[in-house]
Amino acid sequence: MELHPNLVNVVASDAVLTVDMRNTDDGMLTEAEDRLAVFLDELAAETGTGITFRRLARFAPVEFDPQMIDRVERVAAELGHSHRRLCSGAGHDAQMFAPVCSTSMIFVPSWEGISHNPFEHTEPEHLEAGANVLLRVMLELAEVAEASELENEAGVTA
Repeated sequence: MELHPNLVNVVASDAVLTVDMRNTDDGMLTEAEDRLAVFLDELAAETGTGITFRRLARFAPVEFDPQMIDRVERVAAELGHSHRRLCSGAGHDAQMFAPVCSTSMIFVPSWEGISHNPFEHTEPEHLEAGANVLLRVMLELAEVAEASELENEAGVTA
């Protein structure tokens, strides 16, 4: 939230508020957006306040390849790392790649759960663990691709 003027002893004349809505269900996300719009209209009418809004970005939720998610989870377990599946509503590059290739994401813990913030901090051993999971998954995929190429060259069909 940004207040103008942003002074401790002055009532602000303007406020800019950013709302970040995320949900893995597009219908529920749309419903929440609609409910917020209705609330803002009612609030403006009730208080005589001018409220305007604009959409900064809107991406439909993306589902990642279940086999890729399974692979990442299996590799993390094999390397002895704790793991859990979680949803991310953020617009990572993986969201853009998902429609054209098998995609998943690997998250590592950040101090106090703070992410995308100047105070974000991840311990080096967690960064190394995430990088090793990624490396192992990529090596496995390279082996699968190489085996597939060799089968094609030999005329073997699956």
